[in-house]
Amino acid sequence: MKINYADMTNHLGSSAVRDILKITQGKDIISLAGGLPAEELFPAEAIREAYSRVLTGDPSALQYGLTEGYLPLREQIAARLGQQGIPVSSEEMILTTGSQQAIDLLCRILLDPGDTVLVEAPTYLAALQVLGSYRADIQVVKSDEEGLLPEHLEEQLRVHRPKLLYAVPTFNNPSGATWSKVRREQVVELCRKYGVLMLEDNPYGEIRFDESPEAYPPTLAAIDRNLGGDTCVVYTGTFSKIVAPGLRTGWIIGPAGLVKMIARAKQAADLHSSTIDQRALHELLLTFDLEAHIRLVSREYKSRMKLLSAELASQSWQDTSFLEPRGGMFLWLSLPARIHTAELLPLAVEQGVAFVPGEVFYSEQPMKNTMRLNFTHTRPELLPLAVQRLTTALSRYEERLLPL
Repeated sequence: MKINYADMTNHLGSSAVRDILKITQGKDIISLAGGLPAEELFPAEAIREAYSRVLTGDPSALQYGLTEGYLPLREQIAARLGQQGIPVSSEEMILTTGSQQAIDLLCRILLDPGDTVLVEAPTYLAALQVLGSYRADIQVVKSDEEGLLPEHLEEQLRVHRPKLLYAVPTFNNPSGATWSKVRREQVVELCRKYGVLMLEDNPYGEIRFDESPEAYPPTLAAIDRNLGGDTCVVYTGTFSKIVAPGLRTGWIIGPAGLVKMIARAKQAADLHSSTIDQRALHELLLTFDLEAHIRLVSREYKSRMKLLSAELASQSWQDTSFLEPRGGMFLWLSLPARIHTAELLPLAVEQGVAFVPGEVFYSEQPMKNTMRLNFTHTRPELLPLAVQRLTTALSRYEERLLPL
């Protein structure tokens, strides 16, 4: 039978990261591709105990729940956000099935085909997929090491009158970059001036390699809310990187009216996210020292990042550059312009190592000589071997470029 799909399916792209994960499953391949946290650092015993307490208590934990999410957990998250400088009430928050759903639901209620959305370059691949599925007109704002360029942002705001600005300003996926405080303030001021919503996606912001609180700028949401008046920053976060991704629990905060509209969209999508997972997270936060756990994870990830960085620096690759991220999960590597990393990938897989070609993180004019490397999932003792295999793949690629 021929199935007549909706027009929107023509705009559903496949995830390069998921495709790479498929080809590496069950093989002797060291994957630096997926954005995966380290399983051995999951607080498995504490999570097991939390589920046990929930399941031996009130049976309503297995019942349908509120679309907005389990209120005690929302209150716990609101308290944590308040400590991070983001004053928010539980009524301004909805729990989602990971922060990925938060991006989708916000786009669902905001975007009509052809509406403009501004993004960084490079930016989060799955966000580009969501925007493409809603047939948004994706426009890029130029940036430097400090963040979005205010002059170009204002030009894009004035010319395109976008519905939304999407960004990952802290430990960006894929680049690992972090905007400066001054640049954040300028971006918030411009979005307020032009009345444009901004979605601040912050899944990695608590994975910090410098333990000094003064080492990092405030979130855009904190800057925005502390200015008073109508807010322009919608903020999403998740437990995936600081507890475990399998719990699939994230959140989105914004003006109460916006949250109510998101709740309507969520009712149509899945009624509500998993009640049992939310109740278990609530129990976990009552007894588990999450802040100490985050510090432990951050120290381990910093160690792995430093190891990968040292191994890359020790290679004799020409015209290669990268910056050590100050947190998060990714290192962004630029190779000579003659190297197309999407063509390099099959050779790397043959050698037993995988990465994500950088071009998939661009909506236009991709930098084809770049790659994203994840340093959090691979065990430290395997990182030197991963770089050795990548070096061999590069050598074979270069051999193919030599004239006969």
